[in-house]
Amino acid sequence: MTSKHLFNNARIFTAVGVSLSPDANCLLVDGDRIEHIGKGDDDEVRKAKHLGAYEHDVGGRLISPGFIDGHMHILLFGSSLAAINLEHCRNLDEIRRTIREGANSRPNATRLVCQGWMHSMTGSRALASDLDDLDDRPIYIYAKDLHSAWCSTSALSEMHVADMPNPEGGEIFRDETGKATGLMSEAAGIQIVWPHLASVTSQEEKLSQIRESIRTYNSVGYTGMIELATNEEVWSLLTELHSSEGPLTLRIAVHWLIKPSKTTAENIAQVDRAIELHKQFNLSTSPDLRIAGIKIIGDGVVDACTASLREPYNSPSTNVDPIWTYEQLLPVVQHADAAGLQCALHAIGDKTVAHAVRALSALGKGRDRRHRIEHLELTSPEDAKRLGEYGITASIQPVHADPAILRAWSTLIGPERCKRAFAYTDFTDGGAPLAIGTDAPTASHLPLRNLYTATTRRSAREEKLTDTVNENFKLGLGQALRAASAGTAYSCFADKRAGTLEKGKMADFVILDLDWEAHHLLKGEGEETWFAGKRVYKKE
Repeated sequence: MTSKHLFNNARIFTAVGVSLSPDANCLLVDGDRIEHIGKGDDDEVRKAKHLGAYEHDVGGRLISPGFIDGHMHILLFGSSLAAINLEHCRNLDEIRRTIREGANSRPNATRLVCQGWMHSMTGSRALASDLDDLDDRPIYIYAKDLHSAWCSTSALSEMHVADMPNPEGGEIFRDETGKATGLMSEAAGIQIVWPHLASVTSQEEKLSQIRESIRTYNSVGYTGMIELATNEEVWSLLTELHSSEGPLTLRIAVHWLIKPSKTTAENIAQVDRAIELHKQFNLSTSPDLRIAGIKIIGDGVVDACTASLREPYNSPSTNVDPIWTYEQLLPVVQHADAAGLQCALHAIGDKTVAHAVRALSALGKGRDRRHRIEHLELTSPEDAKRLGEYGITASIQPVHADPAILRAWSTLIGPERCKRAFAYTDFTDGGAPLAIGTDAPTASHLPLRNLYTATTRRSAREEKLTDTVNENFKLGLGQALRAASAGTAYSCFADKRAGTLEKGKMADFVILDLDWEAHHLLKGEGEETWFAGKRVYKKE
C-alpha cells in the first residue's frame, strides 16, 4: 500500500519567502515527509500517480505550513476552555451578571473559575466584596493578561493568604487592617493562585485539559507550539501523556519558568533544573517534546500599571521597577546561556525592554543563540534596532495590539507614547527575527484573527470598529504568515524539520479556505490540518 498523498489544484505558500509560489500547484507527501512541491506534470507527480498515490483535490484552496504558536500556556489554556468567559463585559454589573449566569449553569462545580477580566472594565477595582454575594463557592477571576487574579473571600480563605507574606515580585492587596481585599497581583497570582487551582484539580482532569488543548489547536491549523511558563506540573503532564498515549500531534518546545528569589543561588538552582531536563529532552533526543530554555517575567502589563516604563504613567502618576534588577537578571541569563538554553524574557514596558536587551547583549555576538524577548509592547527606536544587532528574536502577539482592548492606553501613558506601541516593522527593519504567537489563554488562540490584527492593525474582537493602532507598523500578509510558521520554528531551532514546505521536511501543513488578502483573514478558516503526513483534523 502506498504511503504517498498527492494534493493538487492548490495555491501554495511555502513560507520560504513571503509570496505565494508562482509555479506550484501540487504538494506530494511520502510518509511523514514532503517529497515534492511543483506542478501536476512534473515527473515526481506523474510517477506518484502511476504508483497509486492517494489524490486530494484541494479545489484551489491554500496550503500553508502548519501554524506554530510562538507563545502560549497549554494547561491554563485547557482549563480556560471550561471557564466563565468575561471578555465581553464592559463593567462590574455585566461581570456580576455573567458570573451569576455561569454559576447557575455549573451546579456541580466545586469552585467557579472565570477568565477575561480587564482592569479597565472595573476601573482597576477588584474587591472580594463585589463577588461574595454571587455564590457560596470560591470564585477566582483570572485577569485577561494572567498577571493578576481577583478572588472572593472564600477563595482567599481556602488559599490561606491571611498571614501569608507577599512573594518576591508580587502583592496580596490588603486594607488598612491587613485583611486581604481580593486582588492577587503579579507573582502573587502566578505563585499562589495558579498552583492552588492546579492542586485542587485531579490529575485526570488536568490530563484531559492538555488533550483538549492539543485537539483545539489542531482544529484551527496548528502543528506546533512554544509553551512559555512550564513548571514541574506542566512538564509531568506532557511527558505522561506522551509516554502513555504515544506521540502528540503537536511539536512542543517549552521554556522553564524561573521565579524571582531572594538570592542568586536560589535563582541559579531553578536554572539547573531546566539544564538537567534539557540534557534528557533536547532537539537531538526528543525533538517533538523538549526543553528549549528558560522564561523570566520582567514586568507586568500596561493596563494594570505594572509594566515598567522609562517615564511614569500619566494617570495615575505612578511607575514600577522591573521585577528583576539587572544585577539579579544577568547571572541567571549567563548561566542558562552557557548551558545552551535559550532565554525568553518577558518585557512589555520600555524600561523593561531596555533592561532585557542590555542583559542579552551582554552575552556578546557570534554564536547562534536565538534568545528572545516576549511581547515588546512599548519600545524605544534604539532598543528596537538593537534586537537585530544581537540576533534577538522579537516574539510578538498581535492579538494584544487589538484597538478594542487598548482604549485605556491613551489615558494611562498619553497619546505620544502610544505612537511607539507594537512597533513590529521597526523590529524587522532592524533585522530582528520575528516569531508570532497568541499568549493564549490571555487572548484568542485563533491564528487568522491574530494575523488580521498584525496586518491591518484593526480589531478582530470588534469587527465594525474602524480604529487602528499605529498602522505604520503593520506587517504584510506573507510576512505575518511566515512569522507564524517559519519564524516561530526558527525561534526555537526547529527550522531544520518544520516551519516551511520544502522537500525533506516534516509534512506539517494546513489547508485553508482563504483569499490572499489581509482584510479577508477574518473570513478564512482551516479545512484540514496534517501533522507528520497524517490528517489530524478535517472540517465537518
